[in-house]
Amino acid sequence: MEKLDYEQMNGLSLAYIGDAIYEIKVRTHLVATGLTKVNDLQKKSRHYVSAKAHAALFDIMRDEDYLTETEMHYFKRGRNAKSYTKAKNTNVVAYRISTGVEAMVGYLYLSGQEERLEQMMNWIYEQVEQGRTDDAKTR
Repeated sequence: MEKLDYEQMNGLSLAYIGDAIYEIKVRTHLVATGLTKVNDLQKKSRHYVSAKAHAALFDIMRDEDYLTETEMHYFKRGRNAKSYTKAKNTNVVAYRISTGVEAMVGYLYLSGQEERLEQMMNWIYEQVEQGRTDDAKTR
């Protein structure tokens, strides 16, 4: 992997990388559960990858004090970045939180913190599979 200076990257670039990493990890997890039909995989993945899901997961992370200070810094870098794209199928607040979550994943990946990233992804799978994100407050 090419070494990128994540400390100098803006929040949207971190989110761009983080989105791809998060997506591949979720897809790999879902296939590993035995799902084989693409339509089922797509439906199930929405529980993990939508802006609303990210916002619900972040609420739980915040409430449980799950994130380190540095992870929260990179989350805020993504959340507060000036984006010129519009939120689709959600509101601006959920979209910004989602961007923050993706930036944080990008930071963990680019900084080589694979163990922490795996730990966080496993925690995310648990929250979604336990239904903790289903009744999340609508933003």
